[in-house]
Amino acid sequence: MKFLPFVWRNVWRRKFLTVFTLLVIVVSFLLYGLLVTLGNAFSLGVQLAGQDRLVLIHKVSLIQPLPVSYLGRLQAVPGVELATHNTWFGGVYQDPSNFFAQIAVEPEAYLAMYPEIHLPPDQLKAWLADRQGAIAGADTARRFGWKVGDRIPIQGTIWRPKSGTGDTWEFNLVGIYDAEPGFDRTNFFFRYDYLDENRTGGAGLVGWYIVRIADPSRSTEMAARFDDMFANSQAETKTTTEKGFIESFAKQIGDIATIMMWIVTVVLFSMLLIVTIVMMYVINQRTSELAVLKTLGFTNGRVMVLVLVESVAIALVGGGLGLGLAWLAVQAGDPTGGMMPTWVMLPKDVGVGLALMLGLGLLAGALPASHAMRLRIVDALRRN
Repeated sequence: MKFLPFVWRNVWRRKFLTVFTLLVIVVSFLLYGLLVTLGNAFSLGVQLAGQDRLVLIHKVSLIQPLPVSYLGRLQAVPGVELATHNTWFGGVYQDPSNFFAQIAVEPEAYLAMYPEIHLPPDQLKAWLADRQGAIAGADTARRFGWKVGDRIPIQGTIWRPKSGTGDTWEFNLVGIYDAEPGFDRTNFFFRYDYLDENRTGGAGLVGWYIVRIADPSRSTEMAARFDDMFANSQAETKTTTEKGFIESFAKQIGDIATIMMWIVTVVLFSMLLIVTIVMMYVINQRTSELAVLKTLGFTNGRVMVLVLVESVAIALVGGGLGLGLAWLAVQAGDPTGGMMPTWVMLPKDVGVGLALMLGLGLLAGALPASHAMRLRIVDALRRN
């Protein structure tokens, strides 16, 4: 008798209980997949932050600007490979609910800093040739139906233009960028020189600096050196790793990762109780069958393995279906239309899911398997 086919037939001996158990596991792992994806979305790319990138902000607050003159001094520090700056624009497109980040950057330096961003060479050339040029992430372009060549009006809420009427800035969409999986594809980037030359105030100021260093192991040392450079100036700095910067920014809306972890824990624990109870019931209904197996030569250890394999098989099938459904849902794209830039299920999440399935099967089957192993043939037949 082949062992695995025998196990599979036992699984489907009581179809109603098996289907019920599978549905519980499918729903649980579907929720697991969606919740970890939601956690990734709120982490704002923390997992993808570069270990060799440092971020300098004003010591008082992120909203306080820094002088653009700091750029040259940063670039001159030994061990610095590249430095550039970003400036938050904070505008409104059509309606305040249409949120997406607009950031003024140095095009070539920014793209060199973030090789995760993919922009066709002809579109980069067009961006460098057009002072009013801008590029948008593929998700944002899809969200609003933008295409290259469109004229994008954005109402300024922080920076007011010198010319024109009202607070509206006009941009030419010269490119649509794609990016590595998990990287933000919702941003709207435009040229810093266009902003600096045309705003009514704040000339020569930037939002924050990003510095790539040659040796990531020296990040603490380099951060302290940068801050010492600007100590006692009118704009002192606070430097951290890019990961630390993004984490602190994400926590402004709450520790979503911890919340997601607790929800997943409660769901999986509830599922474990349900599956264990069902497996205990099934084994109790099959005491006479287990006794017969023992009379045919099945050892206690083999009977225990039989029950454990049955439990693990149910967990893997149900969990695999649930995680597969979650993956398909994630592939359909961000359900908010682009407000969650890192709407992705990471490979490590899939790996953790598989480990949880295996652990669930073993834990849920441990008590029934132990009961089956200790079962005495005479007691089982007498009970029957």
